[in-house]
Amino acid sequence: MKISKIFLYDEPAVQEIQIANLKNFLLKTFHVDVEIKGSIFNNLDVKYVEKISGCRIFEPKIPFKKHIPNKQEIDFEKSVCKDTKLMEKTTMVEDAKEIEDVVMYDGFELQNIIYDVITKNDSEPNNLHIVFTNRLICTYGATDSRYHGRTVICSNPAIVSTTGMIEAPARPREYYFEAMKYKMQGLDIQDIKKKYSEKFLDYHDNRLSKIAEGCLLQAIFYYMTGDAFCDSLDCRLNNAHWQKDLLYSQLKIGKLCNKHQALLDN
Repeated sequence: MKISKIFLYDEPAVQEIQIANLKNFLLKTFHVDVEIKGSIFNNLDVKYVEKISGCRIFEPKIPFKKHIPNKQEIDFEKSVCKDTKLMEKTTMVEDAKEIEDVVMYDGFELQNIIYDVITKNDSEPNNLHIVFTNRLICTYGATDSRYHGRTVICSNPAIVSTTGMIEAPARPREYYFEAMKYKMQGLDIQDIKKKYSEKFLDYHDNRLSKIAEGCLLQAIFYYMTGDAFCDSLDCRLNNAHWQKDLLYSQLKIGKLCNKHQALLDN
């Protein structure tokens, strides 16, 4: 599908994505008009805030069903939508061992809400909207009957989760074993995190901007071709399930494979 313009919606709580640099990356790569917009979650109507509250996941092993949020949940979401810094403090659990430790949102339900917000002002189908958020977006996997954290939800609008970059791909098994051992002994796991710091992303990581470039490529390729990912680790479209693969594809390789580069050139 042809792209007339790309709109990037910022996540101010995660300055490390460097939204201006991402705009320049897209301008050089796709030669289309790119516009940066503020966070789509700021100052939403109450009805949308309530809908977002209702797409939170409380039972990771059960498929999504409509949730009627209580006042506390709605107030939490209202505060977050007014102050994105609060979201950073509330949902980002820096020593999370499981995605259950982080506030989770059904990615497709959240995408539908964002679609309604965007189409109120823009109904042009050739405009691609890509929304950054530090909410952890998840999708339910029928094969193992549980929710999984995701980095990207494709289509239009597309969602890129900065928390998903950190929590969705698994860290080295050795890290989990050592971190668990430290916790059982009542020790701070920061030393373990430093030991493995080069092997996985962490919050406020300066590498997030480069990882975000790959996420943008995946979202845009999906919009253009219907296929977001590549099986090859030597391609930025690889859908990494391990942090080591994510860092390899996005940082060490840092480019498209020959097949997808040719597709882009054409």
